[in-house]
Order: sequence, then structure tokens, then C-alpha cells
Amino acid sequence: MTTSYAGEPTAVANAKIVGRLERIPVTRRLLMIRVIIGSATFFDAYTVLVIAFAMPALVTEWGLSPGQVGLILSAGYVGQIFGAVGFGWLAERIGRMPTLLITIILFVSMDIACLFAWNGASMMVFRFFQGVGTGGEVPIASAYINEFIGAKKRGRFFLLYELIFPIGLMFAGIAGYFLVPNFGWKALFIVGLVPAILLIPLRFMMPESPRWLASKGKIARADKIVSMLEREAVREGKPLPEPVERPIDARATARSDWRELFRGIYLRRTLMIWGLWLCAYMINNGMVTWLPTLYKTQFGVGTQDAIFLGWITSAVGVLASVVCALTIDRVGRKRWYTWAFLLAVVPLVTLFFLGATSAIQVTIFATATYAILQTVTFSLYLYSAELYPTRLRAVGTGFGSAWLRAGSSLGPVIVGFIVAGVGIQYVFLTFAAVAVLGAITIGKLGIETKGQVLEELSP
Repeated sequence: MTTSYAGEPTAVANAKIVGRLERIPVTRRLLMIRVIIGSATFFDAYTVLVIAFAMPALVTEWGLSPGQVGLILSAGYVGQIFGAVGFGWLAERIGRMPTLLITIILFVSMDIACLFAWNGASMMVFRFFQGVGTGGEVPIASAYINEFIGAKKRGRFFLLYELIFPIGLMFAGIAGYFLVPNFGWKALFIVGLVPAILLIPLRFMMPESPRWLASKGKIARADKIVSMLEREAVREGKPLPEPVERPIDARATARSDWRELFRGIYLRRTLMIWGLWLCAYMINNGMVTWLPTLYKTQFGVGTQDAIFLGWITSAVGVLASVVCALTIDRVGRKRWYTWAFLLAVVPLVTLFFLGATSAIQVTIFATATYAILQTVTFSLYLYSAELYPTRLRAVGTGFGSAWLRAGSSLGPVIVGFIVAGVGIQYVFLTFAAVAVLGAITIGKLGIETKGQVLEELSP
């Protein structure tokens, strides 16, 4: 099915590639792409949260103060800020696949380094550099997955991939519950070495994004990949309707310029998505990384039981994410996010007035908050990728998710200082105020993206 585009302007050829790509059904290869990239994302999520379940043991072993705990928990997120921005820029220059390989190599090598940490300071340094790798992987993987799927299938297909992230968070809790009491905290980091084996299929079995290739004028390579997908759809007996060719703005094949994020229609979108990343992750990661330690230090819960209570929160978050993945294409992104932020205020304020006086009380209401906002946090990569054109998608998603990292690094530090200063219940009042800010941000600045072709949303 290879098509000749010789002599055609790049923008015209790009439009034809996109039209053919939009009609392709979900084939076995696309499912394989989702599984392989999802596996990398699974261990990225595991790596992000594993320190929370190692921390109760480290507090005892290294005699860490609440302030030191907060700094260690935040170090990885600070590194992710640099990774999200730097690797997002690199993915626009050299492609999605080469950059993904670099990020995985980095976070696996730093996982090895964490095994040899000897005190809080060394762990903080290793977690920072590990964060650089993990911070780059997810936004690039998100851009990559989005660029293969047509508008009608994009939300469900992408979020079923993205569902692997909260499952990875939950797995970190399961691993912590069984491994830490029996084998020590280092066993958690040994499990994190598994992604090294993913480098082989990533290197040799995964095609580059045809949308990225076409946007760079590499039409022949893009055509070869799309033709392969078309042939596979035919062999599998899947319907392959005639492509609908839509005009594509000439800027679609222009050189990527990060400054465009702050011009025209993209300025409003950029400010909006930054606010959503910051608010949602400041609350959720501020809570979930601290909960096992709070259960042990504030309520005297044993290490294994503290880890189990933390796991409950992650598990309920996965269930909420499944509901979101199956329904957000009908509800819409803007409406879903607005109501999620507003609903999250209720358990947070309730916990403040109750005083957060027991582990069970905190488990119930913190878990409710986490589950509600998990539907936002795990789907923001979908929304971010929909807000920008191909030439800006990786860097725009990277810049946006840098605020995820900022919120995630700020959240644990805020918890540490509030707990040490005025008491645990004020943590939840502070987070309630942040949730209100998130609702205002999406309500005032958000746009609806469901069911629309990427090139129509973002010229």
C-alpha cells in the first residue's frame, strides 16, 4: 500500500499520512506497542513510589528526621523536572524511540546506584538522577502512543495504556509489604532492574512515530510504517475505510520552537495544563509518598501494616482509574476534571475537621481523595498530548509534566514541615485549598478535546 509522494509539498504529504493513520484500526501490533511501552511505564511508576515503601525502614536504619524524609521523597521529583524538560526537547530533535532508550538506561542505572546508598544524602543524590530518567520516559511515551491512534479511539486506547501507571504504583506497595520485612529495603530496588530487558524489544521491534517523521519531512519513512500498519490491518480482517484527508496547517512541518508554547492559542493551554499538573500532583503525591511513614511515626503502626495501609490507597486509585478510562470519552476531559477537583475538597475538609486522629480515619478519607484525583493525574498525559501539535507535543507534554514533578517535590516537603510545625490535620486543609485552585483553573481556562483529530485541535 506504499504511496508515492514525490513532488508534493511536505504539508500535503503530511496531511495524507495523517489521513491514512487516522483510519487504522487497533491491530495486534498497536496492542503490542501499548504493552511494551506500558511495561516501561509500569516500572517507571514503580520506581517513582518505591522509596515511599522503603522509607519506614530507612527512618529506623538511618535515624532520619521528618525534614530529611521530605527531602529524600522530593529528590526524585526534582530530578524529574529536568528530565521532563530536557528529554522532551531531545525527543523533538532526534525522535521518540532513541530518546526513550536513553531514559530507560538512565533510570535503571540509577536504580543500581540506590542499592549502594549508605545514608540519606547519598540516597537523595541517586534518587535525583534516577528522577531525571523517569521524568523523561513518561511524557515521551505518552506522545508516542497518542501519535499512533485515531481521534475516535484515542481516549480509551491511551488511558488503558496509562492505567499501567497506577498499577505500577500499587505494585510498589505489594512489593514493599512482602519484601521489606523479609529481605530489607534493598530488595525493592532489585525488582526495579527488570526494565533493563525491555531495551531489546524497544530497540528492534518498535517503529518510530509516523506523525513525528512526517512532521520532520521524512515522508518516505513515515509512509513505510503506515503502509505496514495498513497491511497488518487487512491481514487481520479489520475494516480499513477510505482515508479522510484534512487540510493541515503549513506550520505542522515547521521546525520545533519551544517558545511557541507561550504564543497564540498555546499560551492559555500551557498555563492551564501547568496549573492542573501542579495542583493534582501536589495533593496526590504529597499524600501517597508520606502515608506509610505517617502511619508509623504519627500513629505507631508497625512497618508492615503501615505499608499495607499505604497499598490500600494505591489499589483504590487503580479502581478509580479503570472507571475513568472507560467513561472519560463520553463525559469529556474538562467536565471530568472540574468535578474531580471539587469532589476532592469534601474528604479533605472532613479530615481536617475530624482532626486526623487515627490511622483508620486517615486511610478512609485520604484514600477517597487520592482515588478521585487519581482519575485526573493518570489521564493528564492524554489531555496534554491533545493540546499541542506534533512539532510541540513531546516538548509541550514534557514542560507540562515538569510541573507534575514540581508539585510532587513540593507536596512531600509541605507535608513534612506542616506535620512538624502545626499538626497533621492542617496538611489536609492546605490540600483542600489546592484542589479548589485546580477546579478554578480547568473551569476558566480548559478546552474540550474528546473525539477531535489532533491536527484539528492544534494547527
